[in-house]
Amino acid sequence: MLLNRLSRRVAVRCIVAILLPVLMRRDPANGCVRAVTTRRMLRVMAAEVTVRTVEPVPTAVVAAAVTWAELPARWGPMLDTVWSFLRGEAPEGLYEQGHNIMLYKDDVPSIEVGVQVTGSFEPSGDVAGSALPGGLVATAIHVGPVALIGGTHRAVCEWSKAMGYRLAGPRWEVYGDPDPSTGDFDVEVFWSLVAP
Repeated sequence: MLLNRLSRRVAVRCIVAILLPVLMRRDPANGCVRAVTTRRMLRVMAAEVTVRTVEPVPTAVVAAAVTWAELPARWGPMLDTVWSFLRGEAPEGLYEQGHNIMLYKDDVPSIEVGVQVTGSFEPSGDVAGSALPGGLVATAIHVGPVALIGGTHRAVCEWSKAMGYRLAGPRWEVYGDPDPSTGDFDVEVFWSLVAP
């Protein structure tokens, strides 16, 4: 019973942490803060943190150590390099239906940007085989503007710590398929955990 109440309290705090930046906007005309409540923004409230065990998933990636300021400009060309490899010289059958991924190995951040694949392969230029980590994870699905994904990461971290888990370091994102009518897509956020 206590765990259930604590879980609900943390979930509410996590939802508030995600929604406050989204739902409160300053009107540039008069400086007043007003609530913004569009259907798309409210979908963020549905994010639910769960804990589960996952298997490692093979990936084709370009790896780099970048600064957080450099990351927005660097990840696109890195992903383009992987897709050029997969559409060109990759071994047949290496890519079937994998999703785009971004793995943050540490806080530098040392990152890997790429695509889920079916197995290992020989490196080609900047593209190398790697894997998303396996093991115990906390995960949530980010729904809404990708620019606000940091709120989902914060929610997963806060929930995990409140439930007695220790964050193990690596975290990653798996980008879902775009909705054909809107172009929107969900992003599954994962954080490696150490059990309490």
